[in-house]
Amino acid sequence: MTNNTIIIGAGPAGMAVGACLKRAGIPHLILEQSDRVGASWRRHYDRLHLHTDKKNSELPFVSYPSSYPRFPSRDQVVKYLEEYARQFDLDIRFNQQVQSVRRDDGSWLVQTRDTLHASPNLVVAAGNVRQPRLPAWPGLDSFQGKAMHSSEYSNGSAFKGQQVLVVGFGNSGGEIAIDLYEHGAKPAIAVRSAVNVIPRELAGIPILSIGILQNKMPAWLADAMNAPILRLAVGDITRHGLRKLPYGPVTQIRQDHHIPLIDVGTLKLIREGKITVFPGVAEVAGNRVKFEGGKEAEFDALILATGYRPCVNDFLQTLPDVIDQDGSPTSSGKEAQLPGLYFCGYYVSPTGMLREIAIEARQISAAIAKKSEKGAY
Repeated sequence: MTNNTIIIGAGPAGMAVGACLKRAGIPHLILEQSDRVGASWRRHYDRLHLHTDKKNSELPFVSYPSSYPRFPSRDQVVKYLEEYARQFDLDIRFNQQVQSVRRDDGSWLVQTRDTLHASPNLVVAAGNVRQPRLPAWPGLDSFQGKAMHSSEYSNGSAFKGQQVLVVGFGNSGGEIAIDLYEHGAKPAIAVRSAVNVIPRELAGIPILSIGILQNKMPAWLADAMNAPILRLAVGDITRHGLRKLPYGPVTQIRQDHHIPLIDVGTLKLIREGKITVFPGVAEVAGNRVKFEGGKEAEFDALILATGYRPCVNDFLQTLPDVIDQDGSPTSSGKEAQLPGLYFCGYYVSPTGMLREIAIEARQISAAIAKKSEKGAY
């Protein structure tokens, strides 16, 4: 058996685990369903920049180039990932979509379209954005304009002069609305639920750095300390048609596993009346969208920034104990309930996803190395 570990996915999480295993001298293989590393990053919209600063978004052992800005662009992140794979000479097999995974006689058997791989350890690092999450509003199929999920959106050039509704107030929805405005569209945002909004920086300090300092605090205490500062930095969002959550951003992340909007200019455009806020969508009829509470408006296009599902149940059908009903792993960064099985990159962290990936990759590599030293394989 040539490989101690099989890794599914050549995105940030899979390559971070691969780099840590390489440093530990543990033979491994990375299986990637696309033809390049960082496939999901390449599909993101053009305007995207990291919402977390580069210092706290590094994968193990490699810094971002000093020439990159504090918040690197999508293309810069892709270049960083390409260089990361080259620097560690990672053994990545491309165009290897995993079809099934099963455990047999102490080994993990991973079946791709043309090969059956076996190893004592399996790391699932296939990412959180494998399947777009689509709404099921009455009448959506009858919409007469262009409707697309945010995964299909590149930039707003095709929407100049059009009334465009962005559905969802996460980081993608907030930045896509800005991009539409900058390309001459007339954007609106539908916000179904109460929200929290935090700035990307406070007094020139990345908000992530503050989150790291407060990571050991109880959520209620961190939120209580931050509340006066956030009120000054963000203002009263309820004046602009938004509802505020009754608890703060740290509680939201730890309790709801949901990142608040990290504002990069959306609120300014809302305050200036350049982005209109509507409540949640109730139904669609032709070009008219009916909102909760009775409001209606006509739109030329809908951008559905409604999130994603990890959907690792696509290939882990026979292992229901380690995934929930939504297809999300029930653990991340440590050995799962089944021996030799690990998930990396599935914990929504208050200190940033890329930073968490780097931490989890080291933990997983250390656990695998420890077993190897003990002769467990």
